[in-house]
Amino acid sequence: MTVHWHDLSHPPALPGLYVKAALRRKVHGSDLPVDGLRCAVQVEPRRLAAYRQVCGFAESAWLPPTYPHVLAFPLQMQLLTAQDFPFPLLGLIHLHNRIRVLRPLGGVASAWVSVHVHNLQPHAKGAVFDLVTRLEDNLGLLWEAESRLLCKGVKLPGEPTAPEAPEPLALTALEHWNAPADIGRRYARVSGDYNPIHLSALSAKLFGLPQAIAHGLWSKARTLAALGERLPASGYEISVSFKKPLRLPGAVTLLASEPGPQGGLCLVGGEIEHMTGHWRALTP
Repeated sequence: MTVHWHDLSHPPALPGLYVKAALRRKVHGSDLPVDGLRCAVQVEPRRLAAYRQVCGFAESAWLPPTYPHVLAFPLQMQLLTAQDFPFPLLGLIHLHNRIRVLRPLGGVASAWVSVHVHNLQPHAKGAVFDLVTRLEDNLGLLWEAESRLLCKGVKLPGEPTAPEAPEPLALTALEHWNAPADIGRRYARVSGDYNPIHLSALSAKLFGLPQAIAHGLWSKARTLAALGERLPASGYEISVSFKKPLRLPGAVTLLASEPGPQGGLCLVGGEIEHMTGHWRALTP
């Protein structure tokens, strides 16, 4: 796929993009755009410190491995609310997220982010596609991520492809924590992501949910913070699949395998799996 890149002079403002997202509620096509967006971004120390606090990361000279998602969020919003994007942003379901940390994220004050979509496929409940996000500096690619998103009700030709399941590993309880009722609002303030299903029970009910649910990328960030030194500084990928939503407030337990070049994890609340995943070292 050839991406037609559009370079922005600054990250787009979010309020107008939220209005566009709220006004578009219907599917109006089944072809992904070939346009991508690129922009220089700056790391704001105060916002980064607030993000660390909300997600449980210790103070460090290194960016949290989930933080580039925050830097790229305005570009993601503009891409997914563009006129030629066929699916309504509100209602997309985040099924899977994979992050690759290719080089150490230390000393990153400014960088370039890019976003595009590709890999549209049929799914048992509709159609899925990948939102690709990359972070680069003067030396090249630092970090990249793929978020697999589902749009229900879309009909595509072909049969769904079953994902490959990693080999199961022995997991033991690593950490317990509470997800308070306001964690969606707190995460929104540090990430810019004000999806109504995460903010309050009242706003979540407008979208058919009985309670607000935790943001998947908050759950992943909180998990990576807990894994800490089990993960290398760079040269690895960590993938998660989002299962049953974590209703707020809620209590969860993180299960993880022993430290090593590869490992597994599972975030559970009682008998309910909220998130499963694995990490592995990338071969040089």
